[in-house]
Amino acid sequence: MDKSDCAVTPGYFFCFFLQTNLFDQMILSCKNRKHFNQIVPNMSKFLCLCCLLLIQIHAYASPEENTQAYFDSIKTTPSILRKFLTNMPKGGDLHMHQSGSSFAENLIHYAEMDSLCIDTNNLSVSINPSCNAEDYLVTAILNKKLYHSLIDAWSMCHFDTMKNESGHDHFFNAFGKFSLITKMHGGEILAEMTERAAVQNELYLEIMTTPDGNEASELGKRLGWDANLESLRNQLLSANFDQVVTHISHNLDKDEAKKNALQHCGTDNEQAGCQITVRYLYQVRREQPPEMVFAQLLAGFESASQDSRIVGINLVQTEDGTIAMRDYRLHMQMVAFLHQLYPDVHISLHAGELNPQLVAPEGLTFHIYEAVETASAERIGHGVDIEYEHHASELINKMAQKEVMVEVNLSSNDYILGIKGSDHPLASYLKHGVPVALSTDDEGISREPLTRQFERAVEEQKLSYLTLKKLARNSLYFAFLPGENLWQNSQYKTMNDACTPIESDAEQPTPACQNFLNANPKAKLQWTLEEQFAKFESQY
Repeated sequence: MDKSDCAVTPGYFFCFFLQTNLFDQMILSCKNRKHFNQIVPNMSKFLCLCCLLLIQIHAYASPEENTQAYFDSIKTTPSILRKFLTNMPKGGDLHMHQSGSSFAENLIHYAEMDSLCIDTNNLSVSINPSCNAEDYLVTAILNKKLYHSLIDAWSMCHFDTMKNESGHDHFFNAFGKFSLITKMHGGEILAEMTERAAVQNELYLEIMTTPDGNEASELGKRLGWDANLESLRNQLLSANFDQVVTHISHNLDKDEAKKNALQHCGTDNEQAGCQITVRYLYQVRREQPPEMVFAQLLAGFESASQDSRIVGINLVQTEDGTIAMRDYRLHMQMVAFLHQLYPDVHISLHAGELNPQLVAPEGLTFHIYEAVETASAERIGHGVDIEYEHHASELINKMAQKEVMVEVNLSSNDYILGIKGSDHPLASYLKHGVPVALSTDDEGISREPLTRQFERAVEEQKLSYLTLKKLARNSLYFAFLPGENLWQNSQYKTMNDACTPIESDAEQPTPACQNFLNANPKAKLQWTLEEQFAKFESQY
């Protein structure tokens, strides 16, 4: 039966309405019989009674069920879906690099007065005393063509797959072109990241950063390599290593002070970004000699033990890099060694950001396993090559059992690896019960913030509203925030004994629940997310 057939009889017409997003209009119409008869003059009393019965069913459905129904009616309409997902509470972003999260236009703006010189050959910026007057950034951006060329070179904007450079190379090469700006403007970038998060209804950011720059790695380089990790650690700690840790906290203080000043935090005019909770993962550059990698790892574990803002460590840079591939198992052994000494420091690791075009077949078979089993990673980022791992089925079941969460980055997996849709393992992770959450990776380079990740999850992965909601909850349940979880487990059916699930957007926690929330920062943020969902779903 096609749509024209639906108009033949009132019964067909009624069925057609039930099967389209005009159902809500019909329900509203039935509430006013006169208006209803204007729309469908020949509707029988029987059908109207059926309609009224359906109104009652609709009224008794939960807000969550009504929201799911609305979502189903608009999920194939991109503009309405985008508005819905923008307004939807998203929890947090657990996988984002500060160095790749600023949009190119903003980077150019931050650096206008920094006397930086543009290399017009590769479109990178540097401090160059011999810079030609027309090549200074502040002057060059007046050239419209050059301005847009910078944006294209520093991001995936207008990226052409037909050019000689692959998406993988273009993406990773972008960092070096503007790295001087990100080092000089951490506070501005932090303000940009939190403000964008607030606009998209996020609550929490877990940002990967290296606040000491190269200080720890340079110290490791001076001391040299010692295969005895205990001995190497002792050498580092005896070489004024505490100064490195102090500088890490100092640099975070400086960036946060700048961010708070820009957003007027603590004043009557504070911006929305002031309300975003921020924690950090100390990121270690894996494409370095082992003595430098270990020194950075030690800096991460030491600083996380002393500064509550730093909640864990991660390893970054291209996983398919020459050193990253050669020393992968060694890096995991380093993490395992330090984990024994600093058991309270959380571990998230990039693992499985590979495809068969980037590495030899054997290179695809062990990274996720080593991260989970050797390094005791609580979360992994990407996990795209899971199907190529030795004993992949056993590994994925173990990840589900141990609740090793996967930080899924749909945009960067598409741009860097060329993997999306049914080729992406997200569906497999969900099928096997492995917890996942959506994240942005480098939203400034991909130009696709968290809302876009949710859009891709619907358009490419066909996820339901209830699944998206679970992923949002996962982003806080598996966050490295201190304190107990609000929920007894990640099925989100039962809360901690002190609290009960929120039934309406006006509900307040009991005194016992409030005491529990005040004592547990993670649970408190999770409660805020539930309040946001109650308010959001009450609209439908």
